[in-house]
Amino acid sequence: MTDRQMPRWSELKPLLRPKPVTLNATDRRLEKALTIADLRAIAKRRTPRSVFDYTDGAAESEISLARARRLFAEMELQPSILRNVAEIDLSTTVLGKRSELPFAFAPTGFTRMMNHEGESAVVKVAQKIGIPYALSTMGTTSIEDVAAAAPDARKWFQLYVWNDRDAGEDLVKRSAAAGYEALMLTVDVPVAGARLRDVRNGFTIPPSLTVKTVLDASLHPAWWANLLTTRPLTFASLSSWDGTVAELLNQLFDPTMTVEDLNWLRSIWDGPLIVKGIQTVEDARRVIDAGADAIVLSNHGGRQLDRAPTPLRILPEVRKAVGTDAEVYLDTGIMSGADIVAALALGADACLVGRAYLYGLMAGGERGVARAAEILTTEVRRTMALLGVPSVAELNPSHVRLPTN
Repeated sequence: MTDRQMPRWSELKPLLRPKPVTLNATDRRLEKALTIADLRAIAKRRTPRSVFDYTDGAAESEISLARARRLFAEMELQPSILRNVAEIDLSTTVLGKRSELPFAFAPTGFTRMMNHEGESAVVKVAQKIGIPYALSTMGTTSIEDVAAAAPDARKWFQLYVWNDRDAGEDLVKRSAAAGYEALMLTVDVPVAGARLRDVRNGFTIPPSLTVKTVLDASLHPAWWANLLTTRPLTFASLSSWDGTVAELLNQLFDPTMTVEDLNWLRSIWDGPLIVKGIQTVEDARRVIDAGADAIVLSNHGGRQLDRAPTPLRILPEVRKAVGTDAEVYLDTGIMSGADIVAALALGADACLVGRAYLYGLMAGGERGVARAAEILTTEVRRTMALLGVPSVAELNPSHVRLPTN
């Protein structure tokens, strides 16, 4: 038989190490989030369904987004063992300048609707961690207010070309005057994609008070209180709107734009020009030959053309075709630091993350965005260490194997 005895207090005391109590409710929520998926789950609980679905959803059957995430999930990381990874350098070069991390915060529309702190919260985090932030034409904080919120951040302005070219030119000039570093032209929205979740939810900008939304308000009182007691939604690019997102895009944006119009942009903007929405090798070469300094391989997060090319799949071919003529960034489907590492290894100079930080914003405002960035940074560092790669510059295609079908 096993001899038993009552433990002495001196033996129990080292085992009794209660975790310090976190008093702030937001901090408690965010502490429990270990992944971007965890932040997404918190965001879904705390945000009205129509707003969450606007952020989370994609076009039509959402096949483009599902394929992008599936490819990241199915790619294989190939480690190299017995390497010195005591120190991991996550810095890289973006538009000729040092970026502390190999990702940037992508432009997102109507951000103050996800959380009242909005774009200002996002750009403040970008400034703290040393990465670029792109303000959307459809943002809900003005160009000037974003600049004032984080004077030292690397700020880019994302432009849609409007039917009213004078209005577009005014945005470009305001961005230059406010000290924005780069202009990001999005080219994959000649018309709005069919975002069926928004249609089914009756989603409008700003949210309208219907029977459905009033009932939803009872489930998300904090979100509605913040919306109704902070300043009304304003836009980076227009004074107001009362309708659906698709109606807004179809009314404002110019479907006649061609690659020749890059000459017009070059005539009014002399800084770096990024073209976002590239989905083929041919288009990558066309826009670079027309004067783009960088391109973003993107299918708009799956929110435009369903069954569009998957950016990660075409990345190696585009990188080979482009060479060193322009920087290549990638977005769509990124939910982890391992996803970012895979894209860097296959030839991306950096990644853009959008939904990932929006889940954090919905979960906890500025602190939630910071938590999202912390999660991604930790995952990038850990993945690189396990791959045996001590710096971003040393990642290469040998570290990733894509599935063949």
